[in-house]
Amino acid sequence: MTTPADLPATEPELRPPAAQAGVFGWLRKNLFSTWYNSLLTLALAYALVRLLVPFLDWAVFDAHFLGSSEADCSRTAACWVFVGQRLDFFIYGFYPETETWRANIVFAMIALCFVPQMVPRLPGRRPLLILGFTVLPVAGFILIHGGLFGLASVATNKWGGLMLTLVLAYAGMVASLPIGILLALGRRSHMPAIRGLSVAFIELWRGVPLITVLFMASVMIPLFLPHGVSFDKLLRVFIGISCFWGAYMAEIVRGGLQAIPSGQYEAADALGLGYWKKMMLIILPQALKTVIPGIVNTLIALFKDTTLVLIIGLFDILGTIQATITDPAWGDVTTEAYLFVAALFFIFTFGLSLYSRNLERKLRAGAGDD
Repeated sequence: MTTPADLPATEPELRPPAAQAGVFGWLRKNLFSTWYNSLLTLALAYALVRLLVPFLDWAVFDAHFLGSSEADCSRTAACWVFVGQRLDFFIYGFYPETETWRANIVFAMIALCFVPQMVPRLPGRRPLLILGFTVLPVAGFILIHGGLFGLASVATNKWGGLMLTLVLAYAGMVASLPIGILLALGRRSHMPAIRGLSVAFIELWRGVPLITVLFMASVMIPLFLPHGVSFDKLLRVFIGISCFWGAYMAEIVRGGLQAIPSGQYEAADALGLGYWKKMMLIILPQALKTVIPGIVNTLIALFKDTTLVLIIGLFDILGTIQATITDPAWGDVTTEAYLFVAALFFIFTFGLSLYSRNLERKLRAGAGDD
């Protein structure tokens, strides 16, 4: 009988060679794997240094951050003083200065509900996410619009800047996903009337540019309303954006539904579940998990396309930028202004992408997660 003392001693595991692990291993595998990859890496690194160093000198090291007018800047470096002086207008538009605290509370609520979603191990994330999609839209509208609980009413034509961009993007995201799910289920329905209406709705909205939708919402719809009947332009734009992106979302969700094996439907039927219980408890969770990248990609496109409201007279963040860069008191500050907008859009879209990656990793939705 063999005893533990008779077994050969286990050799300690050896660490991989330094050239194949850690930073050096990653560089060798990804950037210097062959001689031509090495030459390409060195050439790109040289080009980046030649371009990046002058840009950093202009934008950071030699830039002007403090001051109150163009006299505090020089034309050889970035004038971020302009952004600082116009920051309130970029964020709130024409919103009354005495009421901006209401918008700040909404910004804080959005951050409280959605920023923790980027931290996978943070406890209490799910209740915050539920609040963000249920309570926050109502509370945010009451705070920004006013008219209730003693808050002064602020007309939507005074909304602008980053606040308006976030309102349109957030409201469009909250509305387009449920619309897309219902349309996708309708397109796969066995009832000809529902299927036909869903197909017609999807194809109509997908076949029209968003600019045309916004023009219709802003200009044409009031012409068809009875005399003396009207409703807010921002509400019309919100409905147009939600329906437009809901149609795109429907095709993404439909792709997820088609990817579910038929055995899942049969298993749900064997359990005696009704249609809505089958969809809500078994089919839709799997389908939505499959198409997370497509959903997030559509939400990012929705967020960026909110800038199109500028053409119908709404001053979003891009509208406020274009309204101020023509100020003769500041000279040419176009580059600084658009870099500021680009940085804002990158922060928000990258946050969506980061949350998508964390969610995919948590749900194991991707086969090739890094």
